Amino acid sequence: MSWLEMVQSVLLVAGVAFFAIGTLGVLRFPDVYTRVHALTKADNLGLGLVMLALMPSAASLAGALKLVLVWGLVLAASATSGHLVARRARARGIAPRTSHDAT
Repeated sequence: MSWLEMVQSVLLVAGVAFFAIGTLGVLRFPDVYTRVHALTKADNLGLGLVMLALMPSAASLAGALKLVLVWGLVLAASATSGHLVARRARARGIAPRTSHDAT
């Protein structure tokens, strides 16, 4: 196994770990705002690491640039959808949980 394959493996494992952490955050956090935050931040970082791992294996420079473009589009979509979910929750009167709400 070459050093490049080892680096790619580490990046892939780290990316999958961030995906898993984001999923765990969605399941464990107490309110919609923290869940959206966990999902958007962890999944975007996880996807970035996976894309970074896949870029050296791309067939061409155009293929690698497509991976970067996909990541950029997912970043924009994730930020937009996270904002819309939080905005809708706020409009429906769902208040963020505070430290005083903890039981």
